[in-house]
Amino acid sequence: MDLRKLKTLIDLVSESNVSELEITEAEGKVRIVKSSGAPVMMPQHAMAMVAAPTAAAPAVADAAPVVPAGHTVKSPMVGTFYRSASPGAKAFIEVGSVVKEGETICIIEAMKILNEIEADKAGTITKILSENGQAVEYGQPLFIIE
Repeated sequence: MDLRKLKTLIDLVSESNVSELEITEAEGKVRIVKSSGAPVMMPQHAMAMVAAPTAAAPAVADAAPVVPAGHTVKSPMVGTFYRSASPGAKAFIEVGSVVKEGETICIIEAMKILNEIEADKAGTITKILSENGQAVEYGQPLFIIE
């Protein structure tokens, strides 16, 4: 990954509400974590680079994200969202799937541990709000159940 692309990613994390971003490409894996205002990059090959805090960035009012009507299933942890038990396997659920309370609907990998996330309400899945392999934050909406 080239230095310009890394700088762009660091700037995006720095200017957003995202606290962590992980990118995997053929050349390797990069994780950018925002801590105490300054994003920290931790490439997989043990070479950590720290970005300097930006000086007096203009304040921008963030619009609240629009969440569709219905019951929102939120991420109980920070990690990587997966729709199936393994690559190539059938997804646990699709839009239109009827789920029971306690049924596994996705997996979130955190610290190399695969955590099954269960539906906390019975109903029909009307929206899937995260992409497979996407980093998710604590409290981030994952699904809408009606």
